[in-house]
Formats: sequence, structure tokens, C-alpha cells
Amino acid sequence: MKIYLLAMLVALLTPFTLTANSEDKITLLKRDGEQNEIPLLDNRFRIDYKVNEITLLFFRKPGSPAVVLVQPNGSKLYATSAMKEPNVDWFDELSYDLITIREPMAGPWQVVGSILPDSRIVVLGDIDLKVEPLPPLLFRGETVKITGQILNDGEPINVGLFKDVVSLHVDFISTNNSDYANFGAGTHNVAQFKDDGRGFDERPKDGIFTGEFKLAFPAGQWQPELYIETPLLKRTVVQDVLEVKEPPFSYDIALAQDDAHEHTLAITLDPSVVKPETVLIQGKIYYPNNEEQMFNLEGSTALTRELQIKNYDWGRYSVELSVFGTNVNEREFMATLPTYKFEIERPIEAVPELPEPVITEAEQKEIDRAIREAESMSTIMFISLIIGGNLAVLLIGWLAIRVFVQKKSILPKISLPFLQKKTAVEDESDKGEKNEVGKNGSKSDKSGEILNLSMSDD
Repeated sequence: MKIYLLAMLVALLTPFTLTANSEDKITLLKRDGEQNEIPLLDNRFRIDYKVNEITLLFFRKPGSPAVVLVQPNGSKLYATSAMKEPNVDWFDELSYDLITIREPMAGPWQVVGSILPDSRIVVLGDIDLKVEPLPPLLFRGETVKITGQILNDGEPINVGLFKDVVSLHVDFISTNNSDYANFGAGTHNVAQFKDDGRGFDERPKDGIFTGEFKLAFPAGQWQPELYIETPLLKRTVVQDVLEVKEPPFSYDIALAQDDAHEHTLAITLDPSVVKPETVLIQGKIYYPNNEEQMFNLEGSTALTRELQIKNYDWGRYSVELSVFGTNVNEREFMATLPTYKFEIERPIEAVPELPEPVITEAEQKEIDRAIREAESMSTIMFISLIIGGNLAVLLIGWLAIRVFVQKKSILPKISLPFLQKKTAVEDESDKGEKNEVGKNGSKSDKSGEILNLSMSDD
């Protein structure tokens, strides 16, 4: 026999009476005959010898250390060493401890820690998840309300702090049907609800999870999957495959022809999905000049509603639309349609044409003559450039042949007459001096001969 025990820190708001135990039950307290409880007096409780597995959930002050369990033989179980125990699973969270013990020791147990006062242990039986089926007719952008409830042996769990450890998840799983737009879209987690009275949950701590979510994913075939998952348990409800259709609304824009008129957005309803007389449309228009305008279109039997949009010349316009109404299955709906956008291109300004100048015959002849002269000068300059370029190429080629092939200098020898005469005179003077030195053995001194005035003895 497996019995799940959930240790909850909840104030005792109603009186309880002691009941006698039998062969198949452990010592219990019964409160109003609706829920079984194990007394947690002075942080002590007792486990019967017939319990094969027990799961305890202790709520404590947020941020306080994990509790310590004292077994009947005096040995202790700690969160830090629980992983070494083969029969113990311990989840130490911020504000609670969730402990599962297989083959627990029978007898009195004690819990030590910062647990909240006036707490009790509640016996849980068969845990089920009960959810309302989703409506068969849905379209993209629609907001859907869903309600789920956790049952203990077919009865609601009216334990306040249970919301701290249980959340309701809603997934939409693509059927991967290639005939639909959501082929290969995978899984979309669209919502997560808590029983805390926040968001779309109606009442806190009532054991009922209520919320709304938007179908903000591609249209196509989807399979809804709703589940609750905690370290303590997991329950899943898989609903039938349904088809999410495209919004039953189409648009047609008629642009203004001039500044005196307005743009007109026609919104057409699909009567096979919605009832036109019940549909209300409201939203907001965003203009190119950053101006915003709220609008509201009342319900009528007409299938087409027209929305007048001010003409602010060129730029981008955006229209956000929300619709409320009843579909053909008599179910009321609320949806946010995709934002409709259109753009007016900026006009191209025409440049005024300049008047052509009046030219006389004489002025035209002068212009023609100047054009011919310019063309002639251009031709002469072009020919000169060609000739000059060719001569430069020839000169460079000649110089290359003379230097590298003939091994000659590129500079010719220059002969100057006055340099030649001076050289000849110097050569004759040098030659006379050499002859005189050869005859006398020394250079004669003409000045000495002239000044020698001495007379001989004779």
C-alpha cells in the first residue's frame, strides 16, 4: 500500500476531532469528515508501520535553512546528505522542503526547522487533474479562457499553500501536417497559471487555476496538452486535436484621390465563423505625423464595416484592431487582429521647364564658328600629342641601343678653339725649356747675362 502524505503549513481554521485508527489506516485526524490529516503537534508526527512510501512537504520561512528530520531511533536526515540515502529524495527550495521516503521507519518522527506555526500533515490519495475542454472553433489572435483543478480522490484540495508548488502549464503541439501552415512549428508553451489570485486567476487558494492566453501562433492543426508538474507529482491531460483558423476578417483599403478626401478601410466579416450583428470593433490608428486616434465601430448586420482614416499625405499608417462578438457556436470571443499597415509613397516633385533662349542668325553663325575652331584645335592638339609621343619613344629607344648595345656614352666630345690654342703655346714653351737644358746642362739665365758688367784682367 502506498500512501502520499503532504506536509502543509496551514493555519487550523476549523475545529478537528480525534478518530480511532483501524488496521488499514494510520493514526489520523479528521476535519469535518472531508480530509484526513496526521497531527503535527510540537513539530512531531507518527508514521504507521503499514506505510510503504511517504511524501512530506514542509513550508518554512523564506530563506531559512532546510528542515531536519529526526527518525524514531534518533538518527537524523539532512537535505545535504539525502542524496547518499537510497530511499530518500529531498528537494530543498527557497520556502519549502519536499521529501519522499521509501520504507520509512515506523514510529514517532520529529521535524526541526523554521516551519510556520499551527501546521499539519495532510494525507493525499489519488491525485487527478481536471480541466475544461478547449472550444472546437478557434482562430488566430483569439484570447481563450481555461480552468483547471487538482483533485484528491475526486475532491478538491482546499489547502491554501498548495499554490506555492503547483502550476498549470498549457502547451500546443503541432501535428506536423504538411497541409497546414503550422507544419514543423514544434511546441508552443502558451500559458502558466498559479492559484494565487493574480493575473486572470479568479480567487486565490481555492484549488482552481483560472487563466487566459492568446493564440499568437500560426494557424493549423494543434494538439493541446495541459499538465501540472512538481517534484512531487506530474499529471497530464492531452485533449483532442483541434484546428486554429485564420481570423475571419479581411481588409480592403481605398486610398483618397486628393487632400480633400479620407482613406477608407473596409473590414469584411466571415458569417460562417462569427455572427456579424454581435461583432464590435475598436482600436487605434497611428498616422505618419505620430498622431494617434481611437475608434469604435458598433455592431450591425452588415458584413462590411468602413473605417475612415484621415489623409495626412504621404507616409506610413498603422491600424490596431480588437474585436468582440459571438461565433456561430454561440460562444463569446475576444481577439486581437494582426495590425493592418499601408503606406503612401512620397510624390515626386516636377521640375518646371525653362524657356528656350531666342538666338539670332548672326549669333548662331558665331556659335557654329567657335565650335568648329574648338574642334579644329582639339584635333591639332590630339595629333601633336601622338607625334610627340612617338618621337619620345624613338629617342628612348636610340639611347637604350647606344648605351646597352654599342657601349658608348650618350654625351659627344666637345671641341673649343680657344682651349686648343692655349694648349699649343704651353706645349712649345715646355719644349724650348727642355732643349736649353739639354745644351748647357742647366737652364740659362738671360737676366744674369744682361747684368754681368765685370771686366776681365786683360
